[in-house]
Amino acid sequence: MFFYWILKNLIGGPLFRILYRPRAQGVEGVPTEGPVILAANHLSFVDSLFIPLFLKRPVVFLGKSDYFERRRTAWFFRWLGVIPVKRDSGGAAEAALRAGMEVLQGGGVIGIYPEGTRSPDGRVYRGKSGVARLALEANCPVVPVVVFGTRDLQPPDRKIPKLSGRVRVVYGEPLTFERYVGREKDKYALRAVTDEIMFEIMLISGQEYVDEYAATVKKRMSLAQESLPGTIEPATTEAAAEAPVRKAADEPPHRRGDFST
Repeated sequence: MFFYWILKNLIGGPLFRILYRPRAQGVEGVPTEGPVILAANHLSFVDSLFIPLFLKRPVVFLGKSDYFERRRTAWFFRWLGVIPVKRDSGGAAEAALRAGMEVLQGGGVIGIYPEGTRSPDGRVYRGKSGVARLALEANCPVVPVVVFGTRDLQPPDRKIPKLSGRVRVVYGEPLTFERYVGREKDKYALRAVTDEIMFEIMLISGQEYVDEYAATVKKRMSLAQESLPGTIEPATTEAAAEAPVRKAADEPPHRRGDFST
């Protein structure tokens, strides 16, 4: 993790603080020792650069394998210790989760985006259950994390971030799931844990919740763009608006474990 330390403390960290004046809230609630999962919303490529910025502990992220297939980015992510996840391969995803478990069993910190991909339109989408499996198998707390301002800093269609902007990172209260330990192969328990995490992210962020996987919506939007000429705005496409939506101000049917059915 030597390169991670250099980037965070001597290069990237100081530069980001000058350019973007990032602020943080709730840092004191993040456990300072023992295994921890940081589960965050995902709005921009640069989210992973700001989430660890305020923490003294190194954070190992699970990242999509695409980054490792490009020579210009592969070296960077390897040096940072990012664990590649191949989203279209069950075996590769399983191997990535096992690698993540090794980090947690060693008392480390894992960063994960439960949505599995960046939000196509700024809303928060249904979480994948990998985060729940890690939490139950490691019997460790999950800290919901919300990043504000990164989508404006580097929108999905922009290759490099702007040189100005404001970013804020909020670390929520740690969630524990002892009541589900031993049920890491129970799909209903995994869904309940995942939905509780996503509900906390929604509450902190104020984002609308869409009860559908972001990858599914992205695929429909891509097909729509291929079949129709011109540009389709993600926030207004019919494809992105089909799924049930819930806002942070709405009262869920049950506070815990029944956010999505």
